[in-house]
Amino acid sequence: MMVPVALLLLGALTAVAGPRLLARADWSDREPVVALWVWQCVVAAVLLCCALSMTLSAAAAWQAVRGQMFASAPSGVMDAYALGTTGPWAAATAVTLACAGLWSGAMLVREVLRARVGRQQQQAELLVRAPLLPGEEAAGGRLVVLEGERPDAWWLPGPAPRLVVTTAALRRLKGRQLDAVLAHEQGHAQARHDWLLHCSAALAGGFPQVPVFAAFRDEMHRLVELAADDMASRRHGRLTTALALVELNEDRGVFGPGPTPHAHVPQRVHRLLTAPDRLPARHRLRLTATAALVPVIPVLVALVPGLRALG
Repeated sequence: MMVPVALLLLGALTAVAGPRLLARADWSDREPVVALWVWQCVVAAVLLCCALSMTLSAAAAWQAVRGQMFASAPSGVMDAYALGTTGPWAAATAVTLACAGLWSGAMLVREVLRARVGRQQQQAELLVRAPLLPGEEAAGGRLVVLEGERPDAWWLPGPAPRLVVTTAALRRLKGRQLDAVLAHEQGHAQARHDWLLHCSAALAGGFPQVPVFAAFRDEMHRLVELAADDMASRRHGRLTTALALVELNEDRGVFGPGPTPHAHVPQRVHRLLTAPDRLPARHRLRLTATAALVPVIPVLVALVPGLRALG
């Protein structure tokens, strides 16, 4: 039975070719939302290849699984997969892939719990630094102002998401720059970028030897910022958004010659000021549709023997 092997080879090919093609694409910075979708489709295709290969390998190794899978299948479909001609590798493949899937789930749970603990610690710190006044009730989506010498602003997700801004940021941000910062952080919240970051971090942390997952994590961190920048710039202008980024990060040394943890900020500012043209709507739609077909290919590969038997 060659279908599980073909699926694994297809997954490996997608994991190698997908990031290389995306790295060569000249449109990802111009259309970060489309690039986010394409990356998700590529990773989903890799994971789907592994899941389908695991399922068919389990069916080849154990009669009980085989009977459940093909219980309602027409006559001849199970014979088309030649499940009875496999060797001992089928059970090993199924167990290995199943363990990898469980490990991925455990890494995702760990990442979500870690983020939840961090969010609770931030909530507790906010309650200490900005306590509620007598008779005041916590309101979702409200702006929290903290005393601070460093200009900073961040979105705190959760059941009652809030934008936290320091007093130094309020003194720095002029005109509609604060509105641009708010729109940027709201863009993260509306698109649920935190879940993209959790999933990519879980895969990269669980399988550090797999380059596609490390690239997926790095690109998610970069592209979600570009997507939020675009949302803010569409509402308040590119120049206003770029100036807000400069005011918030100027004291951190990110615009100096040396490398910093926020080295991507100058690139974001340059991108906002140079105003790259968006792709035509037809091109965006074509890229989106093509990416959506990538996870369909493993399904078609898995169904080929059955479709031939029915044809």
